[in-house]
Amino acid sequence: MFGNGRARSGIIVLPCGAGKTLVGITAACTIRKSVIVLCTSSVSVMQWRQQFLQWCTIQPENVAVFTSENKEMFSGDAGLVVSTYSMVANTRNRSYDAQKVMDFLTSREWGFIILDEVHVVPAAMFRRVVTTIAAHAKLGLTATLVREDEKISDLNFLIGPKLYEANWMELSQKGHIANVQCAEVWCPMTSEFYQEYLRESARKRMLLYIMNPTKFQACQFLIHYHEKRGDKIIVFSDNVYALQEYALKLGKPFIYGSTPQQERMNILQNFQYNDQVNTIFLSKVGDTSIDLPEATCLIQISSHYGSRRQEAQRLGRILRAKRRNDEGFNAFFYSLVSKDTQEMYYSTKRQAFLVDQGYAFKIITHLHGMENLPNLAYSTAKERRELLQEVLLKNEDVAGIELGEDSENLVGNGVSKKLKNTSKAVKNQGSLAGLAGGEDMAYVEYSKSKAKEVAHHPFFQRNYYKKNKRKKQNQ
Repeated sequence: MFGNGRARSGIIVLPCGAGKTLVGITAACTIRKSVIVLCTSSVSVMQWRQQFLQWCTIQPENVAVFTSENKEMFSGDAGLVVSTYSMVANTRNRSYDAQKVMDFLTSREWGFIILDEVHVVPAAMFRRVVTTIAAHAKLGLTATLVREDEKISDLNFLIGPKLYEANWMELSQKGHIANVQCAEVWCPMTSEFYQEYLRESARKRMLLYIMNPTKFQACQFLIHYHEKRGDKIIVFSDNVYALQEYALKLGKPFIYGSTPQQERMNILQNFQYNDQVNTIFLSKVGDTSIDLPEATCLIQISSHYGSRRQEAQRLGRILRAKRRNDEGFNAFFYSLVSKDTQEMYYSTKRQAFLVDQGYAFKIITHLHGMENLPNLAYSTAKERRELLQEVLLKNEDVAGIELGEDSENLVGNGVSKKLKNTSKAVKNQGSLAGLAGGEDMAYVEYSKSKAKEVAHHPFFQRNYYKKNKRKKQNQ
């Protein structure tokens, strides 16, 4: 990046957990000018701030944070601002404080801008950031330089060329990142669920293969097995309804788009430092930028169709595992897939990027000892039928909504209320007449009033008057 005594703009690609934050901090310390750092979520904003204070000599009063909760500015002539893409790219009316900070950001030239998770920049909303803020040098950092919409090549002119890319397998062999065992677990659909799956619409089908009781049992078994080994487990689900159902049934904490910032930080801190909290459930808000070196096992129950980027980012959550340098240590990545469904097709597509990096996916068709698990969920036909009934009654539009970081503004628009008040079936006693719509009906004959006749349009009144006049003359 620093050839010929000048800072070149461009992109550096490193696996998750290989030290992208440190690369950004080192580049900022080398340039020694005012820096602005842009991240995807408010959790990663706090992580970047903490890392800058830890690894360099900058003072806390020279580090400003610009999020929906904090709207600070640094006191001196130069300093560091950490913010999110959403805050800078927002085009709607801002509060007075937010507008003041935004004017401060756009009114000056920055020496250096760091774009974390740079693969999001080509999106229509985020590319506005590059034109809003003037900077002498730009550095993009990402682990996955892929997008499904083929806009990734736009980064060449928005940021700059790819300056460096590291090999995942090489770093794994040297012990810089964890050695991961990837497995795809095939979960057969129960007969009741599969029967409904074959006749339902696309959105409902998705809910049926996510809520497949066999998949729930596989998830429960893997959590039980890895907690006994002393692993810390993250369970990912894109579908918010499934996320809440799984987490509440198993009694585990969960984080999704509507979870307040303070609660998120508490859950993540407990996961890191509390021996009693060994499993957390995350929605897609945990895909990027969440730094959890304690996590050594990852289970994926629902995902975003065939997104290769998401698969690699999720794998990245366990690449920084704390025990990675222990002899014979492996991190585990399980993707639970309902057999003979659309999910199998998406799963194969998602693995393409990781297979290119050198990873191999083992197929597990049966989890040995799952039947003997105490308190196994949905083991009786009655429980499975009740779950199926609940899934079928679920409001289709709300069941698949994920209130991610970029859609936090939806919370105020009643979507979160919808999530709570989804439609439930109501049983009423009635008669056949009620079914036919003939209940409480009576035949009433109304007499025409003269006032209504007068209220006719003038044209018809005129014709009516002439007609009556002719009748009288003829008589």
